Amino acid sequence: MIFRSPHPPISVPEQSFSDYLLGSLGDRRDKPAFIEGPSGRALTYGQLRDQARAAARGLAARGLARGGVVAICSPNVPEYATAFLAAGMAGGCSTTLNPLGTDDELVSQLTDSGARWFITVPPLLERARAVAARTSIEEILVFGQAEGATAFADLIEDGLKDRMTLGLMGGTGTDGEPADLLNPAEDLLTLPYSSGTTGVSKGVMLTHRNLVANIEQFSAVGLVDADDVVLAVLPFFHIYGMVVVMSGALKAGATVVTLPRFDLEEFLGAIQQYRATCLYLVPPILLGLARHPAVDGYDLSSVNWIMSGAAPLGEEIALACQDRIGCRVFQGYGLTEASPVTHVCFGENVDADKIGTIGPTIPSTEMMIVDLESGEALGPGGEGEVWVRGPQVMKGYLNNPEATASTVDAEGWLHTGDVGRADEDGYVTIVDRAKELIKYKGYQVAPAELEDLLLSHPAVADAAVIPVADEEAGEIPKACIVRAEDVGGDVSGEEIMAYVAKRVAPQKKVRAVEFLDEIPKSASGKILRRFLVERERAAGS
Repeated sequence: MIFRSPHPPISVPEQSFSDYLLGSLGDRRDKPAFIEGPSGRALTYGQLRDQARAAARGLAARGLARGGVVAICSPNVPEYATAFLAAGMAGGCSTTLNPLGTDDELVSQLTDSGARWFITVPPLLERARAVAARTSIEEILVFGQAEGATAFADLIEDGLKDRMTLGLMGGTGTDGEPADLLNPAEDLLTLPYSSGTTGVSKGVMLTHRNLVANIEQFSAVGLVDADDVVLAVLPFFHIYGMVVVMSGALKAGATVVTLPRFDLEEFLGAIQQYRATCLYLVPPILLGLARHPAVDGYDLSSVNWIMSGAAPLGEEIALACQDRIGCRVFQGYGLTEASPVTHVCFGENVDADKIGTIGPTIPSTEMMIVDLESGEALGPGGEGEVWVRGPQVMKGYLNNPEATASTVDAEGWLHTGDVGRADEDGYVTIVDRAKELIKYKGYQVAPAELEDLLLSHPAVADAAVIPVADEEAGEIPKACIVRAEDVGGDVSGEEIMAYVAKRVAPQKKVRAVEFLDEIPKSASGKILRRFLVERERAAGS
């Protein structure tokens, strides 16, 4: 059967993303859109729109047009949104990079996306130069000032000078900016990278219409309004931070307080200082809120609700956090390929027995629970792969039609790779993952990537990487190793973990090692990972 949303359907505005968010400011012009948490520096809605338009003109003058890509690699700062909006206004799109990624990972994303401009911050400039030298990057810009790089503020200044001579594809039709050149349903707004269901990082092509639709969908559920203060600790380079936190709050007219990184004391202090009302978080942070003694030293009474996403949230932690903070804790679900939200459990009338669920689908989103063996669409209570369909589903994977076809079928169903079950009300519980990706603190970690790296160690004859449950991180990567007979006898687990740690981003580190006599495999040579996972669970119990 097809499960449909209990919410009324929405109509998707046929607008560019910038028009949708900022086309009509009304009384928001002088209201802070962003406040930089550590410094208190504010950027008003009027400044945001004016500076984004000017930056777009500056980028257009440098050659950015339809099909062009701007890379953004930065912690959360107010200018992040300015750059993100500017790329779309100029007709191009942005690809957002994880500052903690390795040089090889950044080079791979920059090369595949074809980015020509790289926007970063001064502390990352040397890395940016090293990476840019290996790619097609033509110019590096920085938020702030740094010798040898173009200041983003100068780009804005250039755009202000060219105001009367350059038009923008994503403009509002005012100030000489033609609004009829952009096709919201076809033109890309952003190109985040996701491992999807295969473990290989791919560019997810999200159009202006995809993001407009998704914000319209989850806004209809009633999350944020203009009176809210949203604390942005989740990174804007991640789809959750980019769309739900940054963009959703702007559409609502709320104020976003940015934090460049997560530090529990700084996070708690910012809630108290700015009287944050809404928190979008991931399960490890909720665990800290539920259990860390430092929480008692801060006034968190302003918080009305917490929304958890990016990884499953246990009911016990959710309830403990609710009791300690004195607010409601809800859970949502989505994936990069769906812009990202598909399900939300939210509202004053949510029953207590629903708190461990991801909720029903959001407006204009359909779902099927499909049996993994027969392909049959199941009814309430049946466990199978979650499929979703709606206007937020991606255009496809960049340069990868095969992966697109295997993820989004001919009828428009996005195969999530997650296994779940729905109750009679359509509220879904995620029970397992069909895909083999490990979710470490909300990050996707591909076992195949780590296995390839482990096999490059001379003392490793064979390897398999599996998820191990962890209370704080959700899951951690564990390497099962077969030592090489001739040179591997003395290699230790610590040596293996150090070898990997030097070559991957922090979230991809192997955090446990076990030595085995052999790795179980099928007749075709495929690792039988489920046997190792079941063995680990049995040992843990």
